[in-house]
Amino acid sequence: MSKGVEVRYFAAARALAGVDSATFDPAPLVSIIGQISSANPALAHVIAQCSFLLDSVVVHDSSIFVNDGSVIDVLPKFAGG
Repeated sequence: MSKGVEVRYFAAARALAGVDSATFDPAPLVSIIGQISSANPALAHVIAQCSFLLDSVVVHDSSIFVNDGSVIDVLPKFAGG
């Protein structure tokens, strides 16, 4: 049974998304980011500046495939140290 990919939003991304998290079908990270961004231009602007964790590991390659049951954390730039 498919659980999907959980995307958890933090800080400004959470505020603009209007939800704490959302579920997407397994796909390359770039595709999931595109789905997140397409419906909300303000969120898209923040997403473009975010870092992403995939199952608690920083992702530098957005072409990586995100498997069913994985968790993506969307982390905007934070002020301070």
